[in-house]
Amino acid sequence: MASILAVDDEAGILDMIQSILRKDGHSVTRITRAEEIDYTKVGSFDLILLDIMMPGIDGFTLCKKLRNQVDCPILFLTAKSEENSLVNGLSLGADDYICKPFGVMELRARISAHLRREHREHSVRISFAESSFHLSEKKFLVRDVAVPLTKGEYEICEFLARNPGQVFTKEQILEQGVGVDSESNDSTIVTHIKNIRSKLQEVDYA
Repeated sequence: MASILAVDDEAGILDMIQSILRKDGHSVTRITRAEEIDYTKVGSFDLILLDIMMPGIDGFTLCKKLRNQVDCPILFLTAKSEENSLVNGLSLGADDYICKPFGVMELRARISAHLRREHREHSVRISFAESSFHLSEKKFLVRDVAVPLTKGEYEICEFLARNPGQVFTKEQILEQGVGVDSESNDSTIVTHIKNIRSKLQEVDYA
């Protein structure tokens, strides 16, 4: 199921969250202080739960920092119910609020709803920290700005994005990823990649 990060300075709250979500098959990573977060691993989580009122780095500050690195749902767990507090959190990148004290059914329902929505979006989108592929529209965006790729350039980028961390030869990219006409050859791939790099440099993404 999902991998969930829960950040709250109250161990009792974390115990309850972990107990509830494990019954649904989710794995829960518990953290009691924002300073303990390993930012090199936050991209592996499917959903993040944040308390707002924590000693040291508060939830608002943490949300803003996390949102620059992840695109998964971020939900606040908070005793604050004032409208300006809710608006502030949403403007910083949070997706929802769960007000304390919350019930078991509400917590499960809200998390399930966000995970379902995320699954639907990812079925038509591949996302990274600052970029995303809109598969149905065949568009590649960097910081929400479309990069003007040709059909062949886009197909190379999408192929590599679908196979992260793997290394391919020019022949493999040509055969498995591009799907261009029979006149295409190794030099075509080299030209495409050169143009891709140039266009990514123009948007400061190289």
